[in-house]
Amino acid sequence: MKATGILNGKTIGRRNGYKRVLIALGWYDYRLHRGIEKYALEHGWFVSTNMAREKVIPWGWEGDGVLAWLGAWDELAEFVERLNKPTVDFSFRRPQLKFPRVLEDHAHAAHLVADHFLSCGFSNFIYYSDTPNWSYDERGKGFLAAIKAAGHKATWLKWHESPAFRTDREQWKRKQLWLASQLKSAPLPVAIFAANDQHAVDVLEACAASKLSVPDQVAVVGAENYLLAPDAMQTPISSVDTNLELLGYRGAELLDRLMQGKAAPADPIRVLAAGVIARKSSDLLAVRHPGVARSLRFIRQQAHRQISVKDLVSVAAMSRRGLHKAFLEHLGRTPGEELHRVRIQQAKRLLLESDEKIEVLAGMCGYSSPNSFSIAFKQATGLSPKQYRDEQRP
Repeated sequence: MKATGILNGKTIGRRNGYKRVLIALGWYDYRLHRGIEKYALEHGWFVSTNMAREKVIPWGWEGDGVLAWLGAWDELAEFVERLNKPTVDFSFRRPQLKFPRVLEDHAHAAHLVADHFLSCGFSNFIYYSDTPNWSYDERGKGFLAAIKAAGHKATWLKWHESPAFRTDREQWKRKQLWLASQLKSAPLPVAIFAANDQHAVDVLEACAASKLSVPDQVAVVGAENYLLAPDAMQTPISSVDTNLELLGYRGAELLDRLMQGKAAPADPIRVLAAGVIARKSSDLLAVRHPGVARSLRFIRQQAHRQISVKDLVSVAAMSRRGLHKAFLEHLGRTPGEELHRVRIQQAKRLLLESDEKIEVLAGMCGYSSPNSFSIAFKQATGLSPKQYRDEQRP
């Protein structure tokens, strides 16, 4: 079979020398597709995409390589394995398949969420998942480890392991009752990391049923940032952006190397999360110390300006020594370290979302010069701002 297609307005076929790549996704996300598409356009690939959306296996397809998400669909996994073509899998659901993989760094995403909650002063933490899933498990383990490293303990609520678990028509109702009862007994205020954004919606609904206020009593962060209109919700949900567009781009990049006959990496390539997108569901400072709370709000509002610890002392109406001691007691960081942390997080976000020059971004993040910005950023991340942008963006 000789497949043809359209690229840049021209009909092409295999004889033209284009790489022909099948996108075989058992789970679809437009951002992953967009990252693959970007690489394909840059390198003149012909990409077969119908199967990605319609979930119809293209029996008889012939080509050069496959980009796959081999999750729960057994027939798709068997089809891709029988093709015997260079293949990159974006999932680790089937570790017995010895395909090279490009995966989200779920532990890194969890650490970002933990850091977000800790910076708000929380001391009570929950991770919630409702299904046995390798990615949810990696996020949960990463979150508990990050919270433990900070000197706290997190509880993992697993609906699928609870005595109330059901898979019949009563499942949704019973899950909501169970989750509501768990939240009612939790120490407040509590910070909850949900395994994905739909899990976060479950938590919001359970809070409403339990008459728990979000974010005043329960702060919630989801994962994957895939709710298409979060600001249309009564309580927009915070979420960690797992960088799916870069995931698609890196997967296509690896497949290109494989199709050129190069060796596969020994371990999966992991793509770092882009950051936490903070919205109303986690917009709470749980710090009970008024001076520290005032300082934290001031940092959040003014970190883009050239403020200093001296300004924080003034806002807190405390001595420098007293504020230093209070920050260590309530956050485990000094005022200067917190200001530095917030600026670096802001810099990471701007480097990914903006095309502004490094000189401009330095001022937007409160640094007095591009040089001081570059030094601080490299000390915090091990990369220069330019290197970080190049690695974390397609």
